[in-house]
Amino acid sequence: MSTFAKPENALKRAEELINVGQKQDALQALHDLITSKRYRAWQKTHEKIMFKYIELCVDMRRGRFAKDGLIQYRIICQQVNVNSLEEVIKHFIDLSTKRAELARSQAQALEEALDVDDLEADRRPEDLMLSYVSGEKGKDRSDRELVTPWFKFLWETYRTVLEILRNNSKLMALYADTAHRAFQFCKQYKRTTEFRRLCEIIRNHLANLNKYRDQRDRPDLSAPESLHFYLDTRFEQLKIATELELWQEAFRSVEDIYGLTCMVKKMPKTSLMAVYYAKLTEVFWISASHLYHAYSWFKLFQLQKSFNKNLNQKDLQLIASSVLLAALSVPPYDHTRRASHLELEHEKERNSRMGNLIGFNLEGKLESVEVLSRSALLTELVSKGVMTYVTQEVKDLYNLLEHEFLPLDLTSKVQPLLVKISKVGGKISSASSVPEVQLSQYIPALEKLATLRLLQQVSQVYQTMTVDSLSKMIPFYDFSAVEKISVDAVKHNFIAMKVDHMRGAVIFGTLGLESDDLRDQLRVFAESLNKARAMIYPPAKKLSRLGEMLPGLADTVDKEHKRLLARKSIIEKRKEEQERHLLEMEREEESKRLKLQKITEEAEQKRLATEIEQRKNQRILREIEERELEEAHALLQEAEKRSKKKGKKPLLDGEKVTKQSLMELALTEQLRERQEMEKRLQKLGKTMDYLERAKREEAAPLIEAAFQHRQEEERVLHEREQQEEIELSRQRHDGDLKEKQRFLRMSDSKTQFAERVMERRRAEFERMRTEREQRISTILQTRREERETKRKMIFYLNVEEERQRQLREEEEARKREEAERRKKEEAERRAKLDEIAEKQRQRERELEERERLRKEAILGKSTESLARPSELPGGASRLPELSATPGAAAAATAAPSSSTGKYVPKFRRSGSESSSQAPELDRRDGARQDDRGPPPSGGDRWRRDDSAGGSRGPPRPWRGASRG
Repeated sequence: MSTFAKPENALKRAEELINVGQKQDALQALHDLITSKRYRAWQKTHEKIMFKYIELCVDMRRGRFAKDGLIQYRIICQQVNVNSLEEVIKHFIDLSTKRAELARSQAQALEEALDVDDLEADRRPEDLMLSYVSGEKGKDRSDRELVTPWFKFLWETYRTVLEILRNNSKLMALYADTAHRAFQFCKQYKRTTEFRRLCEIIRNHLANLNKYRDQRDRPDLSAPESLHFYLDTRFEQLKIATELELWQEAFRSVEDIYGLTCMVKKMPKTSLMAVYYAKLTEVFWISASHLYHAYSWFKLFQLQKSFNKNLNQKDLQLIASSVLLAALSVPPYDHTRRASHLELEHEKERNSRMGNLIGFNLEGKLESVEVLSRSALLTELVSKGVMTYVTQEVKDLYNLLEHEFLPLDLTSKVQPLLVKISKVGGKISSASSVPEVQLSQYIPALEKLATLRLLQQVSQVYQTMTVDSLSKMIPFYDFSAVEKISVDAVKHNFIAMKVDHMRGAVIFGTLGLESDDLRDQLRVFAESLNKARAMIYPPAKKLSRLGEMLPGLADTVDKEHKRLLARKSIIEKRKEEQERHLLEMEREEESKRLKLQKITEEAEQKRLATEIEQRKNQRILREIEERELEEAHALLQEAEKRSKKKGKKPLLDGEKVTKQSLMELALTEQLRERQEMEKRLQKLGKTMDYLERAKREEAAPLIEAAFQHRQEEERVLHEREQQEEIELSRQRHDGDLKEKQRFLRMSDSKTQFAERVMERRRAEFERMRTEREQRISTILQTRREERETKRKMIFYLNVEEERQRQLREEEEARKREEAERRKKEEAERRAKLDEIAEKQRQRERELEERERLRKEAILGKSTESLARPSELPGGASRLPELSATPGAAAAATAAPSSSTGKYVPKFRRSGSESSSQAPELDRRDGARQDDRGPPPSGGDRWRRDDSAGGSRGPPRPWRGASRG
């Protein structure tokens, strides 16, 4: 673990490690600093360190490190500067989100780059093998390699942040914002499993909040701000659950909202309640709970009508029509009929629970919940005036299905109304919680209701009817669907009917001894005749006495109505102003209270920190002294006990004993006692072995006898059970034979029915097989044409590629021939230049040789002119020989002079020396000329240096190079 004198040093060290590519070591250094108890006093540097630490964790995808660091940082700055923790967490979430989005964009770019016309031409062999082996597409692999790790890290980030911020009154806003961002993440990427886990996490946080009420910084749910954050989070959870079509989770969210409001005993705002009931309608419609769906619509209609001032007449009419159609969609019979007592209790409890959710009863008492039923709902709709807002088609449909008795014309009158109703719907701009209403969703339920009403009314009039006649009367379904509907109705005792398929007839029965409708048939017939007579001969209209007495009653009512509306608007404005004023006063008081509380808490924290530090130091010193004193006393007492038990004289009486001596004595005594204990254990082990062996020897015959007795009993029991099983099998076989004889009577009917079914299925199979063969032939023709087109295109591409390859080969051959020709010309030119240079060097050597001979000749003549005639041995006859070999002559001249000892003048001695040195110079010059290499061939002029070191005149240029 690294230790630093200051936090700034750790930050610098981490930056240095990052620059050299050691990010893991940098992360570990910062982690050691953050988790160290030495740096628990918050400083501004801690925030910079946390930012760098979070960046490293995100870059390396170390979620566990990030969680540990944030927990330690929360401990550091919880009571000092909680805003710093908020900034760090926001930075953490933003970084994780950006990296996840970057990975997603890279995956999309990679997918777009792979989106080419001819995949087989650009695919590599390894990609083809990977696709054949793995069976995945390119996008799936890129998502799994690039996107999935970052999405997992982002999900882990949200979980970590929610775990750190949970149940903290100072961080409620950030907790709610994080939850909303997590919900949006699940919604954007369709993460249903993570959404369920997220809901469970938030639910557990609330449960822990209620469980541990003595927690520090626990949020107060009775405070308006805390309640607002919690409710806002739950409503957002409900919205996302419905958008993801997680209806079970949506219902649990509804229960969470209801439980939270029951906990604080406060009703949410009207806008939130509108969202609550709007989502309830969707949940109950998906779950096929039409009764609860209708009650939710009714509650939503009441809220919109009472509190939504922007609702126009058209929108109100559309919502009211939805309410009535939802109520009509409820099945008209009781589902709990013929149910057991336990099922009735469960259904009663369920209805009470749903009644609390729909009625939003905060008391939660089962006795106070009203009974939910279809008849009660329709009665309440009529009494509350909902019928005055619905459209005329819906009202006519309601009258036909609920009040009219038309057994033969019911469906013919209902069908055009359903067609009109299915076209009604649209967006509701003034009701944000219900953006769109479509009445067409109730058409299947209304068709089923019309079918049930028709069957009910027909059963009251007819006893027998043919299947064809009944099928013509119900245009919505074929007879198989009608049969299913009737089975369900008969099951719940709504109608009594039977279907005889052999005769093709429907037989209706009676539910009781006498039908009420048949008993009142004459009364209904008389009322209908009276209505017809009134329509043919209408009575004379009489003037109203009230109209005669009060002719201006209508104007008075209008004025009074306007005055009441104006008074109502004034009262509402005053209430709003008063509420706004109270809210502002509460906010000011709350801000003042928070400021004062913050100042008091800071002073108290400083005082407590000082006192805690002082008490801590004193306690540590005191504990050290007490521990040493207790150890010394304990050792002293143990030594005294041992000495007294053994009758020995205590060693401590009158002696000066130290702690070290006591410890040595105690260790010696412990070692001796351990040795004695080992000896006793060995002796006891031998005794136990002997005793166990003796017990087993005595028990062996008894165990064998018991085993034989048990085996005999089990054999007798097995034989008895086998006989019983044989008898039962014989009885079952006889019963099965009787059952077979009883079923043989209906085998012919079964065979005929099976043949009809098989014939119908065979015809359907032939039709489908013909369609399939036609479709397959069409597909084969299309694929054949595509293959032909593809083959032609491949042939064209191959021909074009071959032509381009031939052109490239011809161009390369031409370039090679041109290069060879140039190399040959260059070689010939260099050979000519070398030949000219060699001739020039030969000519220069000849010139040099001539020059040397000329100099030697000049030196020889000068020597001859200086010598006396008497001293020359051969006289003038040897002059050509001397001129030919001047070196030899000089040697001969020098030899007599040196040998005879005669006096040689000074000028002769110098002449002889110069003549003797000249050949040597010439020899050295010739050697140096021979050792020189050829002159460079790249220059335009050749220069010749003086071989003897003297001046031979200016160098002559080589004209041969310029000519070459």
